[in-house]
Amino acid sequence: MSFSGFVENFFLYHPIRKIDVTPADYGVPFQDVRFEARDGVRLHGWYVEPPGPDRPVLLWAHGNAGNLSHRARNIAMIHQELHAGVFLFDYRGFGRSEGKPGESGLYEDARGAYAWLRRRVPPERIFFFGRSLGAAVMVRIAAEGAAARGLILESPFESLVAMGRKVFPFLPVSWFVSQEFDNLSYLPRVRMPVFILHGDADEIVPLAQGQRLFEQANTPKRFYVIPGSGHNDTWLAGGGPYWDAWRSFMADPGHGTTESKGRQPKP
Repeated sequence: MSFSGFVENFFLYHPIRKIDVTPADYGVPFQDVRFEARDGVRLHGWYVEPPGPDRPVLLWAHGNAGNLSHRARNIAMIHQELHAGVFLFDYRGFGRSEGKPGESGLYEDARGAYAWLRRRVPPERIFFFGRSLGAAVMVRIAAEGAAARGLILESPFESLVAMGRKVFPFLPVSWFVSQEFDNLSYLPRVRMPVFILHGDADEIVPLAQGQRLFEQANTPKRFYVIPGSGHNDTWLAGGGPYWDAWRSFMADPGHGTTESKGRQPKP
């Protein structure tokens, strides 16, 4: 790896190896899963069964930091609020997954996770869910034609170059950024219903980037603004209206094209 690649990865990936908690700590049974990425790297994930045979399952690609244990409480809330199953996996180099992270590797990880889930759940019950960096991972899988009922993106950015320009506005970012994570280019290739959620107080990815992605997405599509939410507290700050928006999309993902905003939180 070149020095510029090392620096790029240093800023982009912040994995943590230690598993602190599990869904069981929040009263949710789960299966500890070991599976392989398409290139053979051994990965680790958690599978939470849906509460019924016809209930949906989220294939979840998380953000660029921590590991799946930092999403354990969120898993429990998804299970409680949406009555949905979850298959959440750690990318290579995160948690108990082997290897080192990189853009092409993350896509291979998601392809392996999808293959594992498809052996157990039909595509009409699967929703792709990506948050932050994970949104780019799920956009790519959906753009390749993997079958699912819908694509849910939370706090997505346009591309890695766009984020680099935001953080380093006076540098020629495109000269030294080699990884793309280019949602703006790949989202128009997605041929399934799309649901984008974004906090209006996101301090990392500007709301405008999520809105531009919504404009580029094919119909049917929905956009939901989460009042008062930053980048990492969407599922806590959104309250009841946030979960209502999820339920509405998952119940009928093919319905219409809408842009809405949740009710303002009480002071």
